[in-house]
Amino acid sequence: MRDKTMLAAVFEGQGKLSVKEVPVPAIREPDEVLLRVDAASICGTDVHILEVPPGHPATPGAILGHEYTGTVLETGSAVQGLEIGDRVVIDPNLTCGKCQYCRSGMPNMCQSMTTLGIFINGGFAKYNVAPASALHKISKDVPPDVAALAEPLSCVVNGTQKVRAQPGESVVVLGAGPIGLLFTQVFAAAGAGRIVVSEITKARAEAAARSGAHAVLDPREPGFVQRALNETGGGADVVVDAVGTLLPTALDLVRRGGKVLLFGMNQQAAPAVRQNTITRYEISVLGTYIAKYTFAPAIRVLESGAVNADALITHRVSIPNILEGLHAMRSGEAVKVIVTPD
Repeated sequence: MRDKTMLAAVFEGQGKLSVKEVPVPAIREPDEVLLRVDAASICGTDVHILEVPPGHPATPGAILGHEYTGTVLETGSAVQGLEIGDRVVIDPNLTCGKCQYCRSGMPNMCQSMTTLGIFINGGFAKYNVAPASALHKISKDVPPDVAALAEPLSCVVNGTQKVRAQPGESVVVLGAGPIGLLFTQVFAAAGAGRIVVSEITKARAEAAARSGAHAVLDPREPGFVQRALNETGGGADVVVDAVGTLLPTALDLVRRGGKVLLFGMNQQAAPAVRQNTITRYEISVLGTYIAKYTFAPAIRVLESGAVNADALITHRVSIPNILEGLHAMRSGEAVKVIVTPD
């Protein structure tokens, strides 16, 4: 007999996350799918949601967890292309398909977007219901821990497609959290000539080296900017801010005519912008937000084994112990924390 209740990590507002019993969700619409969650991962966004004041909005009462993978248990009457037992990864960003941005090929700019695991119930639980349109099949040969990386990897692939770094070009990645490490691995796989990573914590600096960085620098040390410039021959072709507050530093490190990619987000941050520097040196500053038709290539990368998951995953916790995983993320002790239902 299927469970009637399950443990879930529920956002209560004002920095509070509660682990409690909630009803198992049921299919209510013909296009929905009931999943058994096999693995989820804690994202930096989850950490920002639980900050006071919050660095990212979320709905009180929602089950968090937007990076997850699961197995199909039941399908609605209108679902096609999915069978019971299929392994899937979830694109948590649900778009309307009708607004001007969705209709012009920019679904990541949807005016009515909502997100599983942030605004509606997500993957920090044993079961989840999601629309079939959000699900992408992935080989069962990919371990659940690795499959849970599909969502952040799809976002990174979107960013790398924007900067179009060429083989041999130099890259600086600011921040060696999970996103920074995935950028490092993707750029390394694409043939970047020199990759420099900036990171302050020991565990993440070591992970950057394992991910393919040629040099890992502590930005707190005197002479950091000059050392980074020396490492890249006077300035990087591409600088990625994976933190969300480091545009001024990125402008210090990019070459004339280079590109700055802004990935990290923090709604409390308001760094000063040196517009004259951008204009005078023809620097391209690009924002990138979530995935945009990039789940398929991300899945291919995971299925190929090109991602070194061991360089990212440092901790594993169950739902009852999820607060320990969040603490490890906040402290910098963890790089990527995998969450399992039991």
